[in-house]
Amino acid sequence: MFRIPLASLASLAPLALLIASLVSISAAPLDQIPFKTMDGKESSLKEFAGKVILVVNVASHCGNTPQYAGLEKLYRQYAQQGLVILGFPCNDFGGQEPGSNDEIKAFCTSTYEVTFPILDKIHVKGADQSPLYAALSGPEAKFPGDVKWNFGKFLIGRNGEVIARFEPGIKPDSPALISALESALKK
Repeated sequence: MFRIPLASLASLAPLALLIASLVSISAAPLDQIPFKTMDGKESSLKEFAGKVILVVNVASHCGNTPQYAGLEKLYRQYAQQGLVILGFPCNDFGGQEPGSNDEIKAFCTSTYEVTFPILDKIHVKGADQSPLYAALSGPEAKFPGDVKWNFGKFLIGRNGEVIARFEPGIKPDSPALISALESALKK
């Protein structure tokens, strides 16, 4: 028979609490996972209930940065039909988003006239990965696997379920993305 001394069990309590909290975050509905706005206010996807959401990790100094123009064009074209684009600045790939939230906001508005929400800078991979991205890309996700680079995209339907994932090289005007987006907006 295998016996564990009580003192050993007590030392495992903090680990058990950590595991339980991680399980509860990943088990939480996607729309209830918290994140922060660029102004530091708490938010979640619940704020956009009933909308089609395109979640994109963005960066200001990347070869994909011109995709901001395409994202803004999509937003202006489809916002009235229920599209929301959420840009999450991320410095995880080659240090291509080194700026502060204020610098990022100024760049996005002055260079690309971005009007869709740009949120607080986060981590989309690694030990400090945001809970939202853990749910979007983790092992239990519909489309699991690490985000590969800046401008990876997740399309979420009006019902809060992830519909599609588009890798960074897929531009906002690609036929596959447009088709998936238009299909989601019709539902």
